Amino acid sequence: MEMSMFTALTGAKPGVFLVLTVVLGGGAAWMAGRGLALKWRPVWQLVIYMALLAAAVRFLHYALFGEVLLSLQHYLVAYAVILGMALLGYRMTRVRQMVTQYYWLYERAGPFAWRRKASVS
Repeated sequence: MEMSMFTALTGAKPGVFLVLTVVLGGGAAWMAGRGLALKWRPVWQLVIYMALLAAAVRFLHYALFGEVLLSLQHYLVAYAVILGMALLGYRMTRVRQMVTQYYWLYERAGPFAWRRKASVS
């Protein structure tokens, strides 16, 4: 049985990886990032929390589908996906906070940034 390159990289079949890591883990990561941003927590806390969430997602891969539990490569791939989703949720929430709470000072400069209003000196 030949292993695909995707399966070799992630340790999971594409469908399993998509559902467990991207949808479930990524959704939880998005909400965690959003929650930390709403509470004005620093982004470094997100890095630590997502390391724990990635370990939980890898455990689900192991428990439900019999995949390798202790593989640094598979863990790092899951961690990268989960951390990316968490950072997106964090940043988009922080941008919304800044332009909503400080509307006289900042305006939206895209989905991931804000800028000082031109009328403010």
